[in-house]
Amino acid sequence: MGEDRVLVVTGPGRVSLVREPAPDGDVEVRTLYSGLSAGTDLSFVKGTHPSLHAGWDAELGLFDARGPERGYPVRRWGYMQVARVTASRDPAFAEGELLAMTYGHRDGYRADPRSERMVRLPADLDPLLGIYVAHMGPICANGLLHAAADLHGTDVRSLADGVRERRVVVTGAGVVGLLTALFARRHGAEEVVVVEPTPQRRAVVERFGIEALDPGAVDPAVLLKTRWRHGPGDRGADVVFQCRGQPSSLAMALRAARPQGTVIDLAFYQDGADAVRLGEEFHHNGLAIRCAQIGRVPRGLAHTWDRERLSARTIDLLRAEGPGILAHVVTDVVPVEEAPELLMALARRRRHVLQAVFTFG
Repeated sequence: MGEDRVLVVTGPGRVSLVREPAPDGDVEVRTLYSGLSAGTDLSFVKGTHPSLHAGWDAELGLFDARGPERGYPVRRWGYMQVARVTASRDPAFAEGELLAMTYGHRDGYRADPRSERMVRLPADLDPLLGIYVAHMGPICANGLLHAAADLHGTDVRSLADGVRERRVVVTGAGVVGLLTALFARRHGAEEVVVVEPTPQRRAVVERFGIEALDPGAVDPAVLLKTRWRHGPGDRGADVVFQCRGQPSSLAMALRAARPQGTVIDLAFYQDGADAVRLGEEFHHNGLAIRCAQIGRVPRGLAHTWDRERLSARTIDLLRAEGPGILAHVVTDVVPVEEAPELLMALARRRRHVLQAVFTFG
């Protein structure tokens, strides 16, 4: 068995490219692209991921001392890989096929098709866009699915069911926020407004023809509740997708929602959310927060809305918006040899990227 080059987080702020034995599996692939998740991946580099400090008890669904701590070194991290099949002992996958997978930042892998996700990429899709197909795109599609379930329960026929002809706010214009806004527009939202404090990211939103608000220049809740009136004492967004891992963003999302509205939360709060003020708009407007993490779809929808269907809807979005995503969202494509330096610069806030992608020669 050979060796692969693997990005390993050896401690807070320390990332190395090392050689490790390749795992065993029936389908051998070589990595073309590996996308960086600025939230999850950097939490391991910065040392803020909860699994580094507390054990996760999967049975109880709790972080506590009884579960196994992940700790350092972190060897399997990253969930945005595009790879080509180089050898296969399984007739379900042929040599030369392009796949979207979630095996981490490494230049090769041997997969077990019976236990791992391996999503075929269509020939008409730019392979670089495949980084979003297995996991990141389905995260955003799952947000729309939760909005649909909030209205229709288990009778969800389309991702449009939660946003069609509705006024939508998206907080945060990172990759999750941008893809969620594009999903909402594609599926018939009456209006989509993105709230983002960073000028560079607002500019990207506007290049897609979507309105962007600066929360430092205007109070988005006041502006949008003045604009969006449903009836007496009923103003604001029909649904808010909260996609920025800052408690102030969640607080703003709650303020922007109409009474008895729902905030669909896709953010990862690495430092918790101590500043969220649940005694104010959340309480007085009877709001709801629904966590839409990719680990589960809304209750009762798993049979009809599995991960494969969410990946298929992601491919539809990428076909429609791919040129803009490649031009405006994928900001940095670098050889994996440069990844440790880039990751440490990002963790120390010395550099800003929207979507970084590592390439493997």
